Amino acid sequence: MSGPEQLPLPLPALEALGREDFFVSPANALAVAQVEAWRDWPSRKMVVYGPEGSGKTHLAHVWASLSGARIVEATALSEDSVPGLAEAPACVENVDAIAGNAACERALFHLHNLCLAQGHALLMTAAREPAGWRLGLPDLQSRVQGAQAARLSEPDDLLLTMLLAKLLADHQTQVRPDVIPYLVSHMPRSYSAARALAEALSADSLATKKPVSRRMAAEALERLGPGL
Repeated sequence: MSGPEQLPLPLPALEALGREDFFVSPANALAVAQVEAWRDWPSRKMVVYGPEGSGKTHLAHVWASLSGARIVEATALSEDSVPGLAEAPACVENVDAIAGNAACERALFHLHNLCLAQGHALLMTAAREPAGWRLGLPDLQSRVQGAQAARLSEPDDLLLTMLLAKLLADHQTQVRPDVIPYLVSHMPRSYSAARALAEALSADSLATKKPVSRRMAAEALERLGPGL
C-alpha cells in the first residue's frame, strides 16, 4: 500500500529590497536619481508615485537605507506616533489611501510639519500624483502638492525583462533561457501582469517539478487571458 500523496507546498517569495536589486531603466531612472539625491530636495520632501508593483516600496527601502528613515503605512499613522517618527527622516507609504480619513490626515499633517521643522526629510509614496489624492484637509493637500514629485512609469522591455527575472528568482523558480524573452514579447506591458505571470509560473513549476519552459509560459499566458 502506497503512502499518502505529498502535495507540493509553495515556498514563500523572499523579496529582495536592496539597492543592487532595484533595476534601473528609462521607465524609472529619473525617479531613482531624484530619490538618491535626497539631500538636495529643495523643500526636503518628495513624492514617488506610480502603478501597483512599480517599485515604490522597494525604492522606499532603498531610501531608508541611505537616510536612516523609518517607513510607515499612511493608514497606520496616529497623533501618538508622530513625535517618534519625526526624530529622523520618515517615509509614509500609500498616502492616497487615507483620503477622507480625518485622523490619519491630521497625523500626516503634523508629521509633515514636525519633520521639516526639525530638519528631516519626508518621502511619500502613492499610486497617483498629489493633485489626485483628494485629501479632505486643505492645508495638508496644499503641502503635499508643494513637494517635488517623480513618476514611476509602466515598464519598458528592458525593465520588464529584469523584473520577470527578479520575481521568479524571489520565488526560487528555475527558468529556461528562452522563456523570459518569449514572455516579454507576448504579455501586457504592466507590473501587475509580470507579477501575475511570475506567481502562476512558479506554481506550475512547483507542481510539475520542472523548470519553467516556453511551452509552460505559453500555457500560462493562454490560461490567464489577454489582460492577465
